[in-house]
Amino acid sequence: MALPFGDEAARYGAVSRIAHWLTALAVIALIGLGWVMADLPLGAQKLELYALHKSIGALVLMVTLARLGWRLAQRGPSGHAEHAPWERVMAKAAHVGLYAGLLAMPLTGWIASSAANFPVSVFGLFTLPNLVAPDQALREAAATLHGALAWGVVGLIVLHAAGAVKHHLIDRDDTLRRMLPLARRPSR
Repeated sequence: MALPFGDEAARYGAVSRIAHWLTALAVIALIGLGWVMADLPLGAQKLELYALHKSIGALVLMVTLARLGWRLAQRGPSGHAEHAPWERVMAKAAHVGLYAGLLAMPLTGWIASSAANFPVSVFGLFTLPNLVAPDQALREAAATLHGALAWGVVGLIVLHAAGAVKHHLIDRDDTLRRMLPLARRPSR
């Protein structure tokens, strides 16, 4: 059976699943690139990795904005009545935190680049306008916030994944299957 385009009461549709996993892969790439490029000496390789990091970050910002629009237009799957109230609160808080991080991370990176007067080229296809005038103090503050947010997003990702695994392996419910790319229709 084909996966529906839109979300249903019992599972996420193709758009939500593709956007979720595209974002997950992009964030994993960004974390890896950020880790590697920070330790490289200034040179062509470091600049290439920064350019790739900025391009993927811009893609994450665009996909996240589209996801938020989609979320507003789609009801999405209903929650599980058997989940404890604290689990529902934690899930909601983690999702809000992840969306906030997926917006704040690219924006602080873009501000840092703008303040350093290094334009953000998106895969060489187009260049984003500078958000601020060159300002070394602002660049440093935005870069510091960008790094701190990265650790916060990593923590939320770990919490999000741990919750999904807990529901799958311990609770044995369909929470994880509702978002897996090729999962069958839940039996609820």
